Amino acid sequence: SACGSGPGDALQAQISMDGSSSVYPIAEAVAEEFQLRTPRVMVAAGRSGTRGGFERFCRGETDVATASRPISGAEEARCADNGIGYVELPVAMDGISILVNPRNTMLECLTVEELRRVWRLGSTVTTWRDVRPDLPPEPIQLYGPGTDSGTFDFFAEAVIGEPGALRTDFHASEDDNVLAQGLIGDRYSLGYFGYAYAEENRRELKVLGVDGGAGCVLPGAETIRGGVYAPLSRRLFVYVSKTSLQRPGMGAFMEYFMTHAPDLIPATGLVPLPESSYRENLEVLRRAGGREPGHE
Repeated sequence: SACGSGPGDALQAQISMDGSSSVYPIAEAVAEEFQLRTPRVMVAAGRSGTRGGFERFCRGETDVATASRPISGAEEARCADNGIGYVELPVAMDGISILVNPRNTMLECLTVEELRRVWRLGSTVTTWRDVRPDLPPEPIQLYGPGTDSGTFDFFAEAVIGEPGALRTDFHASEDDNVLAQGLIGDRYSLGYFGYAYAEENRRELKVLGVDGGAGCVLPGAETIRGGVYAPLSRRLFVYVSKTSLQRPGMGAFMEYFMTHAPDLIPATGLVPLPESSYRENLEVLRRAGGREPGHE
């Protein structure tokens, strides 16, 4: 009988998360900490990209989708068709860093307009001189996340103004490490990926400032949290299946996630949200899980 056992022993469950590579470091850190305290619950975190994560989630294959952009209308419809109800929980702030090779001494900043000219679908920019007349006529080698990445979607939306409207002739990978190696190996490269990974590789890469109209701003915890690093700051999310929330261990895991994420996030290079956001998330979870908040 469960009489003499502690609360951890009674829980026996498997929890699966998949999605954004930007959210993965948080998901992994929380999962590891939770499992140390609750060994009877198995938590698996994957990173097949935001789009891939939503596909699996809306098929009912996972309990949690991690995402670096909000769910799209088409994805919402797919979840609805399959009877998957969910709650949306913002978990952190992130920025997208614009990167060049460390030997690139000709450039400290790009305007959003220049980024748009380089990256838009149908762009005729092939050399640095096409970006600015005072730059050398060397060919630009472009590096960026693949089309399954939420970072790709967000960048297109923020810089071009519409999802998916990026040129296709660039070196694409879902693996930030592959992109970093490309940028490091190519003197005239230009690329982008999540702020946390850029910070991790700061010694090998050069981060550019971005001028969104109010002067040149570098990505950093303060400029991202305050939205000053515009338009390339974003919120990161987890989506939790309402059906999964009824399962043993799931509510406890999500409560642990929202209670401990703020302490674990800074080490991942991402930026925590205000405390009140996590309190709101806990309320949402308690309502969705059928447990009323204490004060109601």
